[in-house]
Amino acid sequence: MASSKEWANFISSIASFMYFLLIIFQIPLFRVPCRFGMCKTPVEVTTSQLMASELFPTYVVKVLLYPGAVANAIIKRRTLPRYSKLLKLYNISALRKSTAVSDLQRLEILAGSYLSVVGAFIGLSRRARMSLFGTMLIIWSLVREIVLGQFHNMFPTKSIQMYPTLILAVVCAFLSIKKDVRKLIHSPRARRVKLS
Repeated sequence: MASSKEWANFISSIASFMYFLLIIFQIPLFRVPCRFGMCKTPVEVTTSQLMASELFPTYVVKVLLYPGAVANAIIKRRTLPRYSKLLKLYNISALRKSTAVSDLQRLEILAGSYLSVVGAFIGLSRRARMSLFGTMLIIWSLVREIVLGQFHNMFPTKSIQMYPTLILAVVCAFLSIKKDVRKLIHSPRARRVKLS
């Protein structure tokens, strides 16, 4: 029989990998206005900001966007996108020429997206809480905007939405932390010992 440490390691590694797949294949988690229209994933929010700030070369943005574009093409049964036309596919090519000031209205969503993307990559090698913090920051910001939008407007905006897949991302991010999984495994055992 496997020990609790082995079970925790197995569960956290599977959850980390699932979280990585959710992020890198750009499964829609939310819908929020961003620089190139509507962003539905943390990768889209992150890459739109990276292109606008021009801190990273274009190939870094393309590397982040390409797996999601391939997954989207497979799901919709279209031809695979060409790497050279990737920025045009996401409407980012015109974004680089614009001189728009950084979008600070949704700073929590931007920070949460950065943490989610980086946490997905770091979570493959070692279990960290970065992905959980990023996902929770996105949820907090979206809930705050939805609630405040309803109070400020008689007709709340429908441009901001949360998808059910965001709950899956939170569960995967939480279960990717090995220490927390071990505590979950130990708590029922401790109750059984006390009862007997």
